[in-house]
Amino acid sequence: MKHRLNPDKKDLAFTLVELLVVIAIIAILAALLLAAIPQAKARAQRIQCANNVRQLGMALQMFKADHNYYPPFLDPADHTENRYWKNALGYEMDIHTNVSYFPKGVWHCPAAYRPSNTIWNLHPETGYDDYGYNANGLGPWVSTNNSLGLANHWLPSLPNEPPISTARVSESEVVNPSEMFAIGDALFGSPSFVVDGVNTLGRASDEWVSTYVHGFFDSESTKRSYARHQGKANVVFCDGHVESPTLQFLFEDTSDDALSRWNRDHQPHREKLSP
Repeated sequence: MKHRLNPDKKDLAFTLVELLVVIAIIAILAALLLAAIPQAKARAQRIQCANNVRQLGMALQMFKADHNYYPPFLDPADHTENRYWKNALGYEMDIHTNVSYFPKGVWHCPAAYRPSNTIWNLHPETGYDDYGYNANGLGPWVSTNNSLGLANHWLPSLPNEPPISTARVSESEVVNPSEMFAIGDALFGSPSFVVDGVNTLGRASDEWVSTYVHGFFDSESTKRSYARHQGKANVVFCDGHVESPTLQFLFEDTSDDALSRWNRDHQPHREKLSP
């Protein structure tokens, strides 16, 4: 009996059902790959942002070691490298801190972008900040000693005010450094609104944010804020460790644990959220 060394073409051909199965498998694999690519990109951006925040936290630790107080948010009476919190940290890292440099290097979150329809484009000299400082703690922006954040107790700019040294927040005033926010994604929010691009990391009431902050920026800021890190933010604490709390925890949660992390006395201060 002779054996066929070359089977005919009919024996090698796929049936229609087999072809459909192969096509379906390829389509499923392609869909899985396309879904995985954005997730991988987002994860890489979160990691890069967390690394940036960690570096800023290290610079904060160096500043405290050198001065025994926290950098001011903005001190118009101080004409040294410590005048502004970004200048202070940039000095410690030996990097530039002018406005044109802020969207670059350690100052830039790869998942943040400056939209084309914001107030910043009317005033480009102010920049669009990717990272913010917990200057005021829980509650609205203030320039008096009602602030519970890391900035000066007040802005020492008038002749009759106490000296600059008494306005600074000393290292010892932060009761629980491992539980207080220091620097993170530049988001200022409330349960209903979150504004991006500001150089302050903070939380206040819906009424205050909608009146004094949200209306000043574009209507898409809340959507952008939640999309930046898939509903999370990268934050470095006063002791230098980094966490990625949800925006719900940052701006909606009213538990003692959530509220106290904004304030240097480690108290919830719910009264700060009143209109």
